Amino acid sequence: MACRISELVIDCAAPERLAAFWSEVLGYVELDREDDGSIQIGPPDAGFGGPQPTLVLSPSTDPRTGKLPLHIDVNATDRDQDAELERLLALGASPADVGQTGTESRHCLADPEGNEFCLLRTRLQPL
Repeated sequence: MACRISELVIDCAAPERLAAFWSEVLGYVELDREDDGSIQIGPPDAGFGGPQPTLVLSPSTDPRTGKLPLHIDVNATDRDQDAELERLLALGASPADVGQTGTESRHCLADPEGNEFCLLRTRLQPL
């Protein structure tokens, strides 16, 4: 038996803002709110424990120092990479410089709080 990633927790200053951003990016909905201000978002039809991990946006006042040791990669499911890049930028993502050379097939971006993520080229089938 193996493990499966069920949720990813992101510490952030503004859980509402990031929950709204990532819900739009991934097509997720709000699943739960905790008393500490954490917001869990996930797929509308499956929720926690489904085939995709949920995200928990957890409030934190700890300052971020440097590049994150882990980042999220996303792939478009219903459009090409260029069209998806336009959509992500319109939602509030911004280009991120993580030392790329300009020849990469991915786009390095940051969410509204500066957390890096990459938009990969390959278009995936929706679940």
